[in-house]
Order: sequence, then structure tokens, then C-alpha cells
Amino acid sequence: MKEKLTAAAIRLFDKKGFSETSIQDIVESLGVTKGTFYYYFSSKEELLKSIHLGYIDELVARQISIINNDEQNSKNKLFEIVYMLIHDIKEHGASAKVFFREIRHLNEENYQLITKKRDQFRFNIEYLLKEGIEKGDFRRDLNVPIIAFGILGVTNWSYQWYNPEGAATDREVAEAFTEMILKGIEFK
Repeated sequence: MKEKLTAAAIRLFDKKGFSETSIQDIVESLGVTKGTFYYYFSSKEELLKSIHLGYIDELVARQISIINNDEQNSKNKLFEIVYMLIHDIKEHGASAKVFFREIRHLNEENYQLITKKRDQFRFNIEYLLKEGIEKGDFRRDLNVPIIAFGILGVTNWSYQWYNPEGAATDREVAEAFTEMILKGIEFK
């Protein structure tokens, strides 16, 4: 039931927004009582925190798995992370929208908890970039923190516009992004 409440909340938060969705809306969508909701969550914000933690914890775990794959070079690992983020929009688009759009509704303590985990995701990209520099996969003159922010900016904004049913597949979008990141757009 906890998973059903979470899934219903994600759908409603995606459609209506966190502020416009009530606990009553969530329980009515499942045909259960508020008592059922409060058995699993003490508040709507606790549910939102749970959604955020579930989303970022899964992404970080998958990212670490990619980074620790010694069979791939840094360029391939970067592609796999970009692809993971774009593919995730296809698989979990509503969760991505809630994650990026509704974080502002968390109290300071919960916001800091989620921000720390989001920072870890960015630091992992920085680690991958530094590893790539050391192995000769990437240029030595890269400003690693800015490049990491740029990669996240390109990929994270995609949840706003990427349509998995559109003309480009998730793999094609990831390939285009990775090509742009690795080679730029300047004609030489």
C-alpha cells in the first residue's frame, strides 16, 4: 500500500503540483481512507521527502555502478550516465518532474538532506571527469566543477521537453548530448 500511495502521489503531484494536491486527493484516487495514508506517512511533506529519497538514492546507486565498471573507459561511462538520466525520463518521467520541480516544498532539514544527495551525484560526475583526465580520456585543462554542472544542466532540464514517444529515442538524445559534451559544436 505504501508503494501505491507513493505512485498515486507522484501522478497527482506531476499533474496538479504538490501544493494543489491534498492528502484527500491521494487517498480518493486509491479508494482508501486518510487513516491508511497516516499509517505510512505522518504528513504530505514526509511523502514528498520519501519520493525524493527514493528517486535520488536509486540514481546515485546506478551512477556508482557505472563509475565502478572497470571494463569501460571514462567516455563510455559518461555516455552511460547521460543515457541513464535520459532513459530515466522515459521510465520515470513523473518522478523526475516531481524531484526537480517540487523540492522547494521540503522544509529546511529535508531540503538539506536531499541537496546533500544531489551534490553527491554531481561530485561523482566530477570524480569521473578527473579520472578521465588522469587516464588521458579528457583534456587536462577542463574546469571540472563547471563541466559537471554543465552536464547536469543539459540532462536535468530534459525532463521539461523530452518526449519519449517523439522523433528521437532516449539513446539518440544521449548520443547527441554526449557528442556535444565531448566534442563541442565548433566546426574545425
